[in-house]
Amino acid sequence: MRKGLLLTAASVALVSSLTACGDDSSSGSDSGSDAKPKIGVILPDSKSSARWETADRKYLSEAFKAAGVEYDIQNAQGDKQEFQTIADQMITSGVNVLVIVNLDSGTGKAVLDKAKAQGVATIDYDRLTLGGSAQYYVSFDNTAVGKLQGEGLSKCLSDMKAKKPIVATLNGSPTDNNATLFAEGYNGVLDPKYKSGDYVKGPDQSVPDWDNAQAGTIFEQMLTSEPKVDGVLAANDGLGNAAIAVLRKQNRNGEVPVTGQDATVQGLQNILAGDQCMTVYKAVKKEADATARLAISLAKGEKGETNATVEDPEGKRKVPSVLETPVAIYKDNVKDVVDDGFVTKAELCTGKYAALCAKAGIK
Repeated sequence: MRKGLLLTAASVALVSSLTACGDDSSSGSDSGSDAKPKIGVILPDSKSSARWETADRKYLSEAFKAAGVEYDIQNAQGDKQEFQTIADQMITSGVNVLVIVNLDSGTGKAVLDKAKAQGVATIDYDRLTLGGSAQYYVSFDNTAVGKLQGEGLSKCLSDMKAKKPIVATLNGSPTDNNATLFAEGYNGVLDPKYKSGDYVKGPDQSVPDWDNAQAGTIFEQMLTSEPKVDGVLAANDGLGNAAIAVLRKQNRNGEVPVTGQDATVQGLQNILAGDQCMTVYKAVKKEADATARLAISLAKGEKGETNATVEDPEGKRKVPSVLETPVAIYKDNVKDVVDDGFVTKAELCTGKYAALCAKAGIK
């Protein structure tokens, strides 16, 4: 794996606001304070995680509308050529700021460099483009996300009193630097347990493009090679659900703890049903609002406050960043995600899940 990002801030705290603090002549934007802000956002897909369309698009749109700025949000649907085409169209249309969630660092770098050459300010959203030229990065502490997953799986295995459990790992896409950071986090928790003999390291494989269908096939192969898997470290809810579907065929769902990430409706329902042990909730609204405020400041020729700096190991540069704090979600605090407005009771508590919601205190 590539070396991940190194946090160089003294601490990472939740950012409640970003404020303009004067002109930034090094911003790469020649928009000027009197130019009308126009912001372009390119989302990666709607297949790897439901969050991009159900959460990120919604929250970014709301933030831009509330600020009264012109914006254009498009989704590349996993197509690298389409990603570049959308970027070209946005730059031609006169965006002052381009916000991207890269599909891979190569494609992302090409887009960021082109925008920079045209005087367009740039922000990496959620995923850092390694070797890229984005002026800012807004995301979560992704190593902390992975640590929560590793700790979560350990907690669930302990609750089940598993002895020397065999752990299978479904990592995220090898082209996504976030997946590298998640792995650093959970391996930091699990590796000492493997070395001590408390756990047994089972099959460990990355899932190309976070593809859930491929994850199911990969996990079936894992169980063929090691039928006695006792726990599954799945890097997000989609991969976790793919594993659960395979376990369900063998009537082992609920017996084998599975982790996740993103607090999707499906992931939360799996937790309520006892098929998934935990997920990681990332308050996307905070991430989106921070990005919107930063983008608006850049479009006005200003800069915003950050709360961290991350190192791009390929570009050998420090990137001013805003990092939000992730939260572990288990059955006993699923209601916190609903109370926060990330998912609604109507979405979550349908059919057989209504009684489970009531039992979990979701009103």
